[in-house]
Amino acid sequence: MLLSREEMTFDFTGARLEPERDRKLLAWVMNQFLYGEVTGIQCGHWLYQAPDLEAARFFSRQAVEEFQHVENFIRILELLGEEPAPAHRLVRFLSTGMMPATFEEHVCLEMALGEGFVLMALYGVIDTIAHEEIRAILGRAVKQEERHVEFGEQRTMQAIRERPALRRRLLGLSLVSMWAVRRLGAFMRSRLPRHEVLSQLPAFLRFSVDCAEKRLLRMGVLTKPLGELGALEKGLAIAEAYGTTVLTAPLRLLPKKRLTETYLRDPSIAGQGRGSPPLRAVR
Repeated sequence: MLLSREEMTFDFTGARLEPERDRKLLAWVMNQFLYGEVTGIQCGHWLYQAPDLEAARFFSRQAVEEFQHVENFIRILELLGEEPAPAHRLVRFLSTGMMPATFEEHVCLEMALGEGFVLMALYGVIDTIAHEEIRAILGRAVKQEERHVEFGEQRTMQAIRERPALRRRLLGLSLVSMWAVRRLGAFMRSRLPRHEVLSQLPAFLRFSVDCAEKRLLRMGVLTKPLGELGALEKGLAIAEAYGTTVLTAPLRLLPKKRLTETYLRDPSIAGQGRGSPPLRAVR
């Protein structure tokens, strides 16, 4: 990934989440993760929209991993003695309310940024929870999440290299996503009870947004720090992002070329016999 585990690690100063004491809180957290993983299964939609075989292969593997993650969070809820429950409305907005219209938006918003936020939250739980089995389950999950984030980063950078005009649109959409995370922080600050970990969550979310900014800079979506962007520049990026979405909506009704029409030109097939590595089975 473009950010290391160390860069994405928040210092909770030794605060701990105790499964017995914090059972209801942990159940709430796991239900937010559960909702996110269920929406992750929708990557099957992007398998159908995949622009090349590399992306299709990745999404097919990711779909299997997202099902595994759903089972993992159900298992953790069982360990806590709690039931699955609805996610918070801002979590639902971040996961499904900003459904991307294109592959490029998906890899930037949902994979690089969105799964980047999820990954940081998973790191936070792993670093604070006093339960070995739950920590082990989450430890296995983060390895897969890291691959998802890395794929999103690499394909976002590739998209910007090939179509530089995409940059401002992706920036506008990213700004809205980061605003929603800040709003979640404001919600928590006003409603959370006194707790050694909970009291640090607003600062943790600010840290998460700072990490997202670093990711956007390293991907080339941002060309300078957010603090150097004026209100007008931010507003224009958001207006362009959503204005383009409205203007291009009718074009999404037109037939699109699928892999069945383009596969013979795909590098992983067209390059066979000319020094390209063979297709690998997904395991």
